Amino acid sequence: AFEEVRPDAKNNWINLTQNDFEDLLPVALKGSKEAGRTPNAKCIFQLFSLGVVTARDEWVYDKSSGALGDKVRWLIDAYNSDVQRSALAPSGKLSNAELGTAIKWSRAVKNDLRKGLTYEFDESRILEAEYRPFIREHLYFDRRLNEVQYKLPAIFDGQPNPTIAFLCVDSSNPLAALAIDRPFDYCLLKMGNGGTQSLPRWSLGPDGTRHDNITDWAFKQFQQHYHPGPGRKPTAITKEAIFHYVYAVLHDPVYREKYAQNLKREFPRIPLYGSTAAAFEQWAAWGETLMQMHIGYEAVEPWPLRRTDTPDTKARAADQQPKALLKAEPELGRIVLDSETVLAGVPPEAWAYKLGNRSALEWVLDQHKEKKPRDPTIREKFDTYRFADHKERVVSLLARVATVSVQTMGIVQAMQAGVR
Repeated sequence: AFEEVRPDAKNNWINLTQNDFEDLLPVALKGSKEAGRTPNAKCIFQLFSLGVVTARDEWVYDKSSGALGDKVRWLIDAYNSDVQRSALAPSGKLSNAELGTAIKWSRAVKNDLRKGLTYEFDESRILEAEYRPFIREHLYFDRRLNEVQYKLPAIFDGQPNPTIAFLCVDSSNPLAALAIDRPFDYCLLKMGNGGTQSLPRWSLGPDGTRHDNITDWAFKQFQQHYHPGPGRKPTAITKEAIFHYVYAVLHDPVYREKYAQNLKREFPRIPLYGSTAAAFEQWAAWGETLMQMHIGYEAVEPWPLRRTDTPDTKARAADQQPKALLKAEPELGRIVLDSETVLAGVPPEAWAYKLGNRSALEWVLDQHKEKKPRDPTIREKFDTYRFADHKERVVSLLARVATVSVQTMGIVQAMQAGVR
């Protein structure tokens, strides 16, 4: 027996959905030529952008700004040397086979080489960026050495700009959202396929002035829906509150489950929960609390983890540092940092807060492991990272991320009983 299958309106043949997703408010007009260019766009945000694609993370990211400067200077010198060699070549250019192998080449850098452009190091381009969830690293943010910056220069001008980052479409992983306030990496929330999109609070005009990134159209939709009626107190609808409302909805477990298939292949759309001012204000308040906590995670009160230090006599006798392990043991409620130190008392709720298929705590552990650099030049000349140098900072970070995780899950659980 055969079953007749017809694609839906968007030509999806499998994982068909039967819901009201198309009736919700689009966060942005992906694919529209006018997206990000008109205040009359019928979506919530005018401007959106993917994160920076460097094509050479090991060269232009580092936990130390000093070490990053050393790497970038070396890279620029090697590149400029090939520019000179290219000018002296009989054909006036070097073939791919003749390029130096000491640095990471990419399409854009090869094009600059063919044009004879030389690079100069600019220390002001070193800034702090969001590399992975709750992991900030120094980035050399430069159009020459970043393969693609998308629209990030129209979002970040050196001043904090609250931004909702989310795992974009074409991902097999569930929706993940994280508030940030500075430039971020394309792979910020990426595990497997997909990438990281963003919805900033403000956008920058050509002259550098800031503009509200919430559209007037969206403001009107919220105002009309939550209109209090004659004789009642006006609803406190502001664009700032709409921004927080969107962030809250993207954390709603009911929303994520109901529209799971849609969110894997389309930009999010936002429902209007309830019809009263109280309903809107509650969701906006949840979003504001989550945003403040996720952006300001370094300042939250650390969770009282129990630390145990047992000297690794074998390593000490050999005049070596303890072996870095950074192992999560959720079933035991503990984290094994190295062969000497264990953190216990990690509450179950802390493991439950996930971004993609990995908990926030596991993101932190993974990003502090000692890994051999893939790039041979980095491995030979710039392999300076040792967990022992960052251990105490990581202990503090884990305790704070544990607090953020527990409090986030508390709000998420409250959402399940929220008005819809």
